[in-house]
Amino acid sequence: MNFEHTEEQLAVRDAAREFAKSELLEGVIERDTEARFPSEQMKKMGELGFMGMMVDPKYNGGGMDTVSYVLAMEEISKIDASASVAMSVNNSLVCWGLEKYGNEQQKEKYLKPLASGEVLGAFCLSEPEAGSDATSQKTSAELNGDHYILNGTKNWITNGSTASIYLVIAQTDAAKGHKGISAFIVEKESEGFVIGKKEDKLGIRGSDTHSLMFTDVKVPVENRIGEEGFGFTFAMETLNGGRIGIAAQALGIASGAYELALAYSKERKAFGKPISQHQAIQFKLADMATNIEAARLLVLKSAWLKDQGKDYAHASAMAKLYASQVAMDVTIEAVQVHGGYGFVKEYHVERLMRDAKITQIYEGTSEIQKIVISRSILR
Repeated sequence: MNFEHTEEQLAVRDAAREFAKSELLEGVIERDTEARFPSEQMKKMGELGFMGMMVDPKYNGGGMDTVSYVLAMEEISKIDASASVAMSVNNSLVCWGLEKYGNEQQKEKYLKPLASGEVLGAFCLSEPEAGSDATSQKTSAELNGDHYILNGTKNWITNGSTASIYLVIAQTDAAKGHKGISAFIVEKESEGFVIGKKEDKLGIRGSDTHSLMFTDVKVPVENRIGEEGFGFTFAMETLNGGRIGIAAQALGIASGAYELALAYSKERKAFGKPISQHQAIQFKLADMATNIEAARLLVLKSAWLKDQGKDYAHASAMAKLYASQVAMDVTIEAVQVHGGYGFVKEYHVERLMRDAKITQIYEGTSEIQKIVISRSILR
């Protein structure tokens, strides 16, 4: 195996690192406190090509590989996980889903502005009674001539009010269960589409999370992705890749917290010497570094498998499961290394600890990842 990154991949990583430090770091604590979306920063990320990294250049994308994408995701997530989740959804779920399964007309009309960062996209699967059990879709789409009538509610939607294009999963034939679920492209301006309140969250507070309500929304037939009944497969296949993005986010949160703890341990003195010279702290740092490196290898392997056109569902589930646990463990220890200072906002690690928790929940909880993994190893 070759563990060396190409010059192009390293250039992408370095560009993301520089952007995160120069554009995202300033004001990140205030954005978290105020639950304010980083609108200007996201616009700049689009201009730099971070919002459609893996999309073919003919659709305004960067034409990059998945490894480059996760390297960039890690660097952005070290500083601002709220920005990185918007980046992840746009890249992994919306752009990838449209490029992989959309028709040429849909790609021209919707993928191009999404990949260029001109507009943001949202992926609408979760519902009040359909979180981990994605088969229990209550949102319905009834065919009526040349359009569908969409009714229902979606919960926890990232980019909920800032998106312009929404990929919505809905039931078109309830009698067929999950085989009667379809996928649709819905425009923000659609009559009957209402954006609910913004969620007041524990972490990733700067991300734009809303409930969405659809009441007799007309969706043209040409905005259906694939055939009727393809929606559940579309959602599951898209989430397989999305888990790589969230695994990279978790890795970035962990590595960001570790870097802060490492630097602080060399500056803070106790009992006449830097705390990094005390074995208790050294062992914490050693565990953090080892677990982060193990998570990084899992994330990179899943990205590499995807780039090679190999089955990556099993690997992406493992990467997300492990990296999200490492994010929680490392951020907790980073707060501990900082002591009392770790408990206040100024030192960033308490925010990273709060941000880490969601990586064990969205795009498939850790329990769902274990189901995916166990099915793979027992088949």
